[in-house]
Amino acid sequence: MNTNELSADALKYKGYLSDFVMDFGPKLIGAIIVLIIGLWVIKMITKGFDKLMVRSKMDDSLRPFLMSLVGSLLKLLLGISIMGMLGIEMTSFIAILAAAGLAVGMALSGTLQNFAGGVMILIFKPFKVGDFIDAQGHSGTVKEIQIFVTFLTTPDNVTIIIPNGGLSNGSMTNYSSRSTRRVDWTVGVAYGESVEKVRAVIRKLIDDDPRIDDDPASFIKVGELADSSVNFTVRGWVKSDDYWDVFFDMNEKIYTTFEQEGMSIPFPQMDVHVNNIK
Repeated sequence: MNTNELSADALKYKGYLSDFVMDFGPKLIGAIIVLIIGLWVIKMITKGFDKLMVRSKMDDSLRPFLMSLVGSLLKLLLGISIMGMLGIEMTSFIAILAAAGLAVGMALSGTLQNFAGGVMILIFKPFKVGDFIDAQGHSGTVKEIQIFVTFLTTPDNVTIIIPNGGLSNGSMTNYSSRSTRRVDWTVGVAYGESVEKVRAVIRKLIDDDPRIDDDPASFIKVGELADSSVNFTVRGWVKSDDYWDVFFDMNEKIYTTFEQEGMSIPFPQMDVHVNNIK
């Protein structure tokens, strides 16, 4: 190969390079400018979103996650836009990305359901840490709410882990959502006891307990004429935190006081009559 041929090839490659720079250079510069501006806009959007969540008193455990999620999605859209500006064919890339996303979504359907349930719980707050709830066949005090599961501690100090998907979609009883609760007792006395005396004794026990509220007034009525006893229905209102203490203490006080007053609490009995047939 002579010098003239080398010069011709060099000029040809130089022409290709010049055409490439002239064609691709403006796209590259534009893409860089869009990248810089886009990152700045994303930063401003995420800051504004964070301020909005603070004003709406969003849960502190949910805010960082949502910030990261929004920022990642916006950066993904920015990257796709920049690749399109550079002339990269995006149709096949988006199709592959969508297929991969579908496959991952199907494989993690249960996990994604729990994730969505965790977001709903943290946003709408049907319960909070410290509440005593009954859900999914379990009862306990909420100790921790994570994005996928919720931890309960039972009264006998057993930890129960419940997926958030079921918690957000199923029925649930929150015993701590109200500041007060009604305590119910059924007190049985023997037939023949004075209704007024029984009512007076129970009334005094309720009045002497400062944990039982005066308003609403307590309820003491004959609720049932059972087979072996006259059953009084007793109801009183207490603070939610005092519920079980008041319930058990009043049972003990009723038993002790009735014994002191000579009032009997009957138990089921059966009379058997034997007839001698000759």
